[in-house]
Amino acid sequence: MNSPAPYRFRSIRRGAVAIAVAVAAGTLAPPAVAASGTGAGTGTGTAKTDVVQQRLNALVADDALPGALAAVRGRDGHTRNYTAGVGDLATSAKVPVDGQIRIGSNTKSFVAVVVLQLVAEGKVDLDASVDTYLPGLVHGDGIDGRNITVRQILQHTSGLPDYTEFLEISSPAQYVEPRELLDAALAHKPDFAPGTGWKYSNTGYVVAGLIVQKVTGRPVGEEITKRVIDRIGLRHTYFPAQGDMTIRERHPHGYLTEKPGDPPQDVTEMDPSWAWAAGAMVSTNTDLNRFFSALIGGELLPPAQLAQMRTTVPAGHAGPGARYGLGIESHPLPCGGLSWGHGGSVPGYVTRGGVTEDGRAVNIAVTMLPSLEVKQHVADAADAALCR
Repeated sequence: MNSPAPYRFRSIRRGAVAIAVAVAAGTLAPPAVAASGTGAGTGTGTAKTDVVQQRLNALVADDALPGALAAVRGRDGHTRNYTAGVGDLATSAKVPVDGQIRIGSNTKSFVAVVVLQLVAEGKVDLDASVDTYLPGLVHGDGIDGRNITVRQILQHTSGLPDYTEFLEISSPAQYVEPRELLDAALAHKPDFAPGTGWKYSNTGYVVAGLIVQKVTGRPVGEEITKRVIDRIGLRHTYFPAQGDMTIRERHPHGYLTEKPGDPPQDVTEMDPSWAWAAGAMVSTNTDLNRFFSALIGGELLPPAQLAQMRTTVPAGHAGPGARYGLGIESHPLPCGGLSWGHGGSVPGYVTRGGVTEDGRAVNIAVTMLPSLEVKQHVADAADAALCR
């Protein structure tokens, strides 16, 4: 791995981290990237005609992404997997079919499910204040946890400033305590009074993770594992343990560039503690399809809590018609109906996808943190797959 020099996390939108990386001169230039398709499972179409393969090929050839991979599940429950590009620029190894990736802010949906399960158990009240569970912790200049509800932190209507706009770390191996993430945000004024606006803030999910730990007495990763991962059999999904910088199973390498035209830097290995309950998890496209399908299908939450989760407010950052609920997002599909999911972006990986009421599910991952325009191309590819 070519480790980047010190960097600063500047901002996140829909879980997308923008990072300025100071890299040493003379890094290895990447080889040429060729698109190639692989199909696994059952499905129709070929590499020449299948719209999903075409979209992945375009992400590699036109948007200069090292690799892309997708899992598409039809109404009949059968899944087809796709890949394009290469999984390792240093060796030109293929993208592993349904390889593990860092899923970024999809983690928020797992955390929200755990909180809502605690609501169903009578241990958390959505309309209680944050201070009820974390007395005296969420306070700062213009910030008062007594006036912020659990619902608002899950819905991004709390007004809490996003810690990623201020956090600085010196090494990919640096461990950051959750309290440090919270303190980075609380040193600044709120973006708006609680309940008076909407703005994506990773800080809310740090608070949500701390609430889960306070109420259950167990680490948030353990609660996610017990209540979600093990419950629905996600065999390739996990919340990284402290100090775990690797991706455990077969995976494509993830890359980052400081600015367009610079050689990609391999950022596959990192300590994801800076993302914690806002975005630290690792999974696969197939597992994400299973998770969101199980969620929308009522396997993880009672009807009352699922209805609360799906009660949404406008979220214009994600495009026309996008709306945000409690840890889940919806947007209209070009072929009609809604797609439900989340998406995530961290250094090295971007994931976009969604599920529909009639059983379709798609997740696409790419192996570089690109521009907002290219991220939209990934989202458009996921919509095209759902509509094919």
